[in-house]
Amino acid sequence: METDLQAVSPWWWLLAGILGTLALVAGLRWWQQLRDLDSRTAARRRASQGEATPAAAPAPAPAAGAGLTGWSPVADATASQRVTDPLTGLGTRLMLEDLLASAVLRAEARQRRLGLLYIDIDGFKPVNDSFGHGVGDALLREVGRRLSEHGRSTDTVARLGGDEFLVLLDGDPDAGAAALVAERVRASLERPYQLAGREVRVSCSVGIVLYPDHGPRARLIARADAAMLAAKRAGGNMHCFYEPGMDHDAEAAVELQRDLRAALETGQGLSLHYQPKIDSASGQIAGVEALLRWQHPQRGAVSPVVFIPVAERFGLIGALGQWVIDEAARQIQSWRGAGLSMRVAINVSVHQLRQPDLVERVGEILSRHGVPPDLITFELTESAAMEDPSATLRIFERLAVTGVALSIDDFGTGYSSLSYLRKLPASQIKIDRSFVQDLGSQSDARAIVKAVIKLSHALGLEVVAEGVETVAQQDILKQLGCDQMQGFLFARPMPATHLQLWALSDEVPANRPTFRDSVFNADEIDPPSHPVPGRVTR
Repeated sequence: METDLQAVSPWWWLLAGILGTLALVAGLRWWQQLRDLDSRTAARRRASQGEATPAAAPAPAPAAGAGLTGWSPVADATASQRVTDPLTGLGTRLMLEDLLASAVLRAEARQRRLGLLYIDIDGFKPVNDSFGHGVGDALLREVGRRLSEHGRSTDTVARLGGDEFLVLLDGDPDAGAAALVAERVRASLERPYQLAGREVRVSCSVGIVLYPDHGPRARLIARADAAMLAAKRAGGNMHCFYEPGMDHDAEAAVELQRDLRAALETGQGLSLHYQPKIDSASGQIAGVEALLRWQHPQRGAVSPVVFIPVAERFGLIGALGQWVIDEAARQIQSWRGAGLSMRVAINVSVHQLRQPDLVERVGEILSRHGVPPDLITFELTESAAMEDPSATLRIFERLAVTGVALSIDDFGTGYSSLSYLRKLPASQIKIDRSFVQDLGSQSDARAIVKAVIKLSHALGLEVVAEGVETVAQQDILKQLGCDQMQGFLFARPMPATHLQLWALSDEVPANRPTFRDSVFNADEIDPPSHPVPGRVTR
């Protein structure tokens, strides 16, 4: 037995030596990779913060098998748009994703945590829309500067685009440390901004994820985004940690925008329904309002309350509004061929007003369908019109030249300047439904409606009351001299074919002693709380 052990022993020790050597080589290569990653990370962080790259030694070449693209000052100079946001000077999402990959490798090797903050500015859109893009850009630059000031040397700040930013927290942060950073970020961004001689105030919503607590690296940014949206839905100006199930909403939004994009490209599933406006004196149909509907192939009817915010977030709202205008014009011409001349009101969003070629697009659509411009009314909410009164005035003047009519919607809910209201080439004002609903019970609502009608008539404007649901409301509005009424008392929104039959039949309101619901009322959807193209109305 002893002889056998002596015979085997040299081979055993030789094999152990070979394995030990291989382990040592692997350990040295792993150590070298970590050094390379640390070097590239530091260089990228200096680039994102605008610091010069040390010239003592060139950036090391990437180790074999590292799986990451090597970085050098020369390469970065030729790809500055990839790693540096031109507006804020911060890193871009692409740069941060590379840094995140490096940081995850280090965290795994050292058994440490990482944190990621997803920051969205609350109230940025009204600032951008009201004061112009120059002020909006200045605000974003200041936000980027403040975020960089509060970052530690181990942290990285990047701008995703728009008013969204990411902060990568290195250095083994726990939940308490990440929450403390989020609180400091919120306090910093809440301080007033002095921009173009104006004091501007905004807040922010922050979503927080920790690695490895909240999932793999590939899901961290998406889950931080989902947590931010949860904070936004809770009212904003707060931070929220990711919880399982939150990313379902984010994934659902991505899927919904994909399907909405496909619907826009194919024209399948989207349609317009039309709700009549009734002339108060004669009871005849004075026109209709076009309301957007989406019939999803799997989900069924999707409310505008759901898909309009998705369209706004993913940049589809302009194309959606364009589709509404085109489809309404096509339908007008189709009705004319059937002997029905119908004026159609179309809701225009702030996003469409910012399109520099909006007037040209409208002219092209009307020309292509052969529609007289006086059969089109564009409705813009009072609040949207007053966000940038000077810009609205210029656009309204250009639209008016085409011959279309213009209407101020939801009047009474915003802060109209009477001087601008007098200058706007509008021909109609729509009283917001909130005042109409309280006509029978609130004396102040009746006083406001009476004053709006008198003011509008003094300015030569027609008045439409929306949301009329009772005979009592109808009678009061007629006594106050309201020109047109719209609401469930007369008709619910209906498809174009139903409206044509209803309008050409002998049972329209003018020929009946009392009003009735339309023949089609199965599509009722709760109205959204903000103005949208083809918004639901009552």
